[in-house]
Amino acid sequence: MEKVQLIRDRLKATQSCQKSYADVRRRELDFQVDEWVFLKISHMKGVMRFEKKGKLSTRYVGPYKIFERVGKVAYELELAAELVAVPPVFHVSLLKKFLGDPASIDPLESKALKNSLSYEDVPVEILDCRVIGLRNKEVASVKVL
Repeated sequence: MEKVQLIRDRLKATQSCQKSYADVRRRELDFQVDEWVFLKISHMKGVMRFEKKGKLSTRYVGPYKIFERVGKVAYELELAAELVAVPPVFHVSLLKKFLGDPASIDPLESKALKNSLSYEDVPVEILDCRVIGLRNKEVASVKVL
């Protein structure tokens, strides 16, 4: 029993030390009703969401107005008409406070969104076409709108 108690004490001391490091970076997020927030989008590799694909895709969309608080860590947002398929209640970790005037942000362009919040990207026209010569080969480069 002495060994078990010694192990428990050492584990508790280690956890306490690690908790002090974690608490430095942790911050309590609290929003009020009628505040404006950005909504974080979860990324999936190879799926086009909200205009771009991959590493250059947008991380946040919005801003959206908080309609009401649901529980301690969830909020209901007033989402745009394009996001009807998405449930309006989100965890506080998916929200980021919006600083500024919400009228200055352009709304999400109305595109044919599917239920998975993806759409097909259709090229409009070819703007420029050129061939780049490397040492051993030539690579065609096309700029598409």
